Amino acid sequence: MSQYFRLHPDNPQPRLLKQAAQIVREGGLIALPTDSSYALAARIDDKHAAERLRRIRALDERALLSLMVRDLSELANFAMVDNQQYRLIKSVTPGPYVFVLQATKEVPRRLSHPSRKTIGLRVPGHAIPLGILEELGEPLLATTLILPPDTEPLNEPEEIRERLEKQLDLVIDGGACPCEPSTVIDLTGREPVLVRAGRGSLAPFGLEQEA
Repeated sequence: MSQYFRLHPDNPQPRLLKQAAQIVREGGLIALPTDSSYALAARIDDKHAAERLRRIRALDERALLSLMVRDLSELANFAMVDNQQYRLIKSVTPGPYVFVLQATKEVPRRLSHPSRKTIGLRVPGHAIPLGILEELGEPLLATTLILPPDTEPLNEPEEIRERLEKQLDLVIDGGACPCEPSTVIDLTGREPVLVRAGRGSLAPFGLEQEA
């Protein structure tokens, strides 16, 4: 049975942020709001929680998971980027983007793509995940909360609790989010490549889609 916290989306209560971070630290799997849709999140080095996350989403080991970080100061620990890539990422973060980047050797093998050695990285622009990341002191392993066979992410915390209360340790109610997934951009090649269109604008990457 999952716990259920109501947090203010702009000024989340410090006491509840501390409790949420402790649940993650102890191996919990949580649902939390972001600046796109709700997401599932777990501690980066918790293998069991990661397996639970993949089961809920019906993702195999080849599916890309992302690391949610507080700011770009943590980027070099997990991804290899050149100056041009860094400037591009910095210009749109925090925000509703996941960037596919070459993983460093610091990234556990089970978290990177098994053949391409890539990792998704995100700096959210939402006070609740940023507050939890600050309390936790390390990245979160995260993925958009889309349940099979749905094609749209879940947006209402009450529905998330109803559908997943036996599979999650905590649902954080931060109000409704935009009902769009994050935009996923692959930056491993010479030019940005759109992997998934979502809430983030494509204009900074020269990838505007035709109407």
